[in-house]
Amino acid sequence: MATVEFIKGLTVLLAGFGVLSLLHRDAWDVAESFLEWLHVSPDAHYAQVFLNLADQVTNSKLWFVAAGAIAYSSLRFAEAYGLWFERIWAEWLALISGALYLPFEIYEIIRRPDTIRIAIFLINLAVVLYMVYLRWDGRTRLQRQANAYQHAD
Repeated sequence: MATVEFIKGLTVLLAGFGVLSLLHRDAWDVAESFLEWLHVSPDAHYAQVFLNLADQVTNSKLWFVAAGAIAYSSLRFAEAYGLWFERIWAEWLALISGALYLPFEIYEIIRRPDTIRIAIFLINLAVVLYMVYLRWDGRTRLQRQANAYQHAD
C-alpha cells in the first residue's frame, strides 16, 4: 500500500511539473501537437472540446494546478511514509481518503457501469476494508496489551 501511495504521489508530482512546463507557451499549439501525436483529428468533437479548454488556459491557472499537484503529492508521500513505518495516523489517513472516493465511485457505476469502474470501486473498497481491519486489530491489540499490563501489577 505504501508503494502504491508513493507511486500515486510521484505520478501527480511529475504531472505538476509537466503543467509548469506549459508556462509562457501557447496552450492551443501544445494541445494541437498532442492531438497530432495521438493521431486524433482536430475536427473530432472531443478534440474540439480539448482545444477549447486549452484556449482558456492561463499562467495563473497553470500555477494553481501545479500547486494542487504539489499539495496532493505531498499528502500521498506522507501517507506512504506513514504506512511504510506502520504509523497509526497513516492508517487513518488511508482509511478516510479511500472512503471519501467510494460515494463518487458508486455514483459512476450507477451512471455508466463498466468493468473498469467496477474494478476501481472493488479495489478501493478492499483497501478501505483492509484499513478498517488494521485499525480494529490495532485497537484490540492495544486493549489486550493494556489488560496484560494491568494484570502484571
